[in-house]
Amino acid sequence: MTKVEAIIQPNKFEAVKEALVGQGVEGMTVSEVRGHGRQKGHTEVYRGREYGVDLLPKIKLELVLPDNLVAGAVDTILKTASTGKIGDGKIFLTKVDEAIRIRNQERGDTAL
Repeated sequence: MTKVEAIIQPNKFEAVKEALVGQGVEGMTVSEVRGHGRQKGHTEVYRGREYGVDLLPKIKLELVLPDNLVAGAVDTILKTASTGKIGDGKIFLTKVDEAIRIRNQERGDTAL
């Protein structure tokens, strides 16, 4: 099993979610987060004053998938979330040793 964490632009979330569900991904956790990478935010003008916005809104998707679905899910996120501009996001992959469903104590891939 592999945990896929993807940080994406909020306006790309619905398209990414629909594409992943269409690929057979059954569950995901979604969080609204704030952060920055190399772009270090941007400046905005409000009531005539300029100020810096250094933590930009993003969406964090977390999925734990059987290893046979990981490559397809990563490709789907890459294709669907990309605009080709700075700030598109990142994908992190982490090996998961075990998953346990609390309701009935199923373990491994069946718990997903």
